[in-house]
Amino acid sequence: MTDRLDVALLIGAAVLLVAVGAVRLSTRLGVPSLLVYLAIGVAIGESGLGIRFDDVELTRALGFCALIVIIAEGGLTARWSTLRPVLGISVTLATVGVVVSIGVVGAVVHALLGLDWRLALLYGAVLSSTDAAAVFATLRWLRLPRRLVTTLEAESGMNDAPVVLLVVLLSTSSLAGHDWWYDVLLVCYELAVGAVLGFGVGMLGRWTLRRAALPSSGLYPIAAVGLTVLAYGVATVSHASGFIAVYVAGVVLGNSRLPHRQAILGFADGLAWLAQIGLFVLLGLLSSPGRLEDALLPAVVAGLALTFLARPLSVLVSGLGFRVRPREQAFLSWAGLRGAVPIVLATIPLSEGLPGAAQLFDTVFVLVVIFTLVQAGTLAPVARRLGIAAPAELTELRVETAPLERMQADLLQLEIPPGSRLVGVHLDELRLPVGASVTLVSRDGVGFVPAPDTRLKVGDSLLIVATARVRDEVERRLRAVNRRGRLARWFGEYGDDRNK
Repeated sequence: MTDRLDVALLIGAAVLLVAVGAVRLSTRLGVPSLLVYLAIGVAIGESGLGIRFDDVELTRALGFCALIVIIAEGGLTARWSTLRPVLGISVTLATVGVVVSIGVVGAVVHALLGLDWRLALLYGAVLSSTDAAAVFATLRWLRLPRRLVTTLEAESGMNDAPVVLLVVLLSTSSLAGHDWWYDVLLVCYELAVGAVLGFGVGMLGRWTLRRAALPSSGLYPIAAVGLTVLAYGVATVSHASGFIAVYVAGVVLGNSRLPHRQAILGFADGLAWLAQIGLFVLLGLLSSPGRLEDALLPAVVAGLALTFLARPLSVLVSGLGFRVRPREQAFLSWAGLRGAVPIVLATIPLSEGLPGAAQLFDTVFVLVVIFTLVQAGTLAPVARRLGIAAPAELTELRVETAPLERMQADLLQLEIPPGSRLVGVHLDELRLPVGASVTLVSRDGVGFVPAPDTRLKVGDSLLIVATARVRDEVERRLRAVNRRGRLARWFGEYGDDRNK
């Protein structure tokens, strides 16, 4: 057992390092990294190194876990100032656009491939969701108007929720037990309640993290990501949409003034990359290359219907009432990238044992590889051809609550107790070393920036910024003045620990 675990760790570490290195290679070649990860999974699978993996249930469970992390990172990094102007069209694309796409793709594959309506609509549902991982990873390398990028990112972050609900309904026997309007109301209920619960968890987490004094800065990123997972759990237990709860909670937390905000975003970004790598490799491992040839024709038919009929029509319908220029509509239509999400969704009917589910999985796998390779590689030329490529923009100014670790500095807090010789001392009389400064004084519940002649009082709370080099010297000086007053050194007091 130990030997098998050691081998698994060896292979896992090797795959992870190869995948990390492949990001740079894929960027140079202009190939989406998700395709590289899928290829790695296929290479180590039954047709490559011979590792056989066919656990659909485990793939589905791990796939959902990976999607939670990816969607959480998308929410945490979404800026409300840029999200608010496009929220309306993004929500419409994630709901109305999804319904239009399902109907169009379902009708085409029903007519051309001879599938029954239930399976045909399932094709449409599985393929209707743009992929958050593919969109986030691809668009952020392109120079595009922020409005378009935010629209696509928000859509991909939100449309997983309704699509998962619809795929589950179409894959299980529960669909036949209710009228259509009941299922519509059920989806609306789960989305609305999920959003409310996600907002509630986000606000609670915001309140807690801003007041918590955790012993290590590394705990804040863990707590923030944990809160988004908590939002998923609370929503699913309440029979609501966990994915929309994750995204909403992430947006709330990401737009709050949290301690160590950049560390939180960096941690979430790293987890999202790890989730993407693991998810795509796992899906490539689950595939069977020997069956993929038979799925080529259905994949081309469904892909063409999706790319040139369903997606443009869904963008056109969703854009009604919003000021979207024809060139922007054309780009939104072409940039609806598919990735791991459709393949993960295809495992749902496969795990339910639905007839035709195996072919659906193979078809989606082939479609994602072909059309992602074509679309992702042409986004930049299409943007230039449409005349919407954005000029170089100023780098976003990073302002966070506690960036002192990166500045090699420490934030010291000092409370002045009764009987201290610090009482009555002016700030300039503290004679702190170069590299240290009292930046804020809180007195009677009111904070203010002190002047050199500010006189300290009992109960004052001081915030002192000191470089790591002089921190110990600052503490010794403060202890010395606390014991003997401003003339401490005249009395031979240097603030050394008396226990030494």
